[in-house]
Amino acid sequence: MTDSIVVLTSCPDEAAAARIAAALLEDGLAACVTRQPVRSMYRWEGRLVDEPEVLLVIKTLASRFSDLEMRLKSIHPYTLPEIIALPIAGGSATYLSWLAAAVTP
Repeated sequence: MTDSIVVLTSCPDEAAAARIAAALLEDGLAACVTRQPVRSMYRWEGRLVDEPEVLLVIKTLASRFSDLEMRLKSIHPYTLPEIIALPIAGGSATYLSWLAAAVTP
């Protein structure tokens, strides 16, 4: 097990995704943010929604999750943004070392 985690959040469009990714990287809260166009279906306020979104895959450290969560909530355009953290059970030692060094303590 490592201190490394992946955080997922979906954004309404590429502009919002790029703005959020840049902010997290500039703040030292993430080592890398991957933007991926997706199509999401979900239930919201009693109705079924089916729309394009951009999924952010944020690589960071568990020790920075609270700060990252607060920052995401402050800049995300959604009222209730998806913020899900998943542990990284293992990976390339050199990549995980880079990840840890790239996130500001």
